Amino acid sequence: MLNISGLGEGIVLDHIKPGRSLDIYFMLGLDKLECQVAIIKNAKSKAMGRKDIIKIEGGLDLVDLDALGYIDHTITVNIIRDGVVAEKKKLSLPKMVTNIISCHNPRCITTIEQELPQVFYLADEEKGTYRCKYCDEKYTKKG
Repeated sequence: MLNISGLGEGIVLDHIKPGRSLDIYFMLGLDKLECQVAIIKNAKSKAMGRKDIIKIEGGLDLVDLDALGYIDHTITVNIIRDGVVAEKKKLSLPKMVTNIISCHNPRCITTIEQELPQVFYLADEEKGTYRCKYCDEKYTKKG
């Protein structure tokens, strides 16, 4: 079990597939935050063998849970208050994602109107398939 002492208020992203923490760090824009962020790579795990962990000082508003759910919905989000786990959140594939996936259809309105948000909706949860809100272009999540 990870010792979370030293983190009074914040978030611990747990059960990250080994070697994925740096990808998640940059995908979530954690490199742009002013707060403390700790990355633990290859921690021992009874369930996974090895896992990565990210500890973030501050409130839950620092992490986009939809983006995180899209990246890897098996990650556990632990909310830390007064140095203890106050709440655990399970993620799922979000029903809709904005500006996480880009449409690759050259005829899509988002290609011409670049200020439009890239909005995709979950079309098939089992396959992890998303479709563009504007042109219905298919995007299947890998991994």
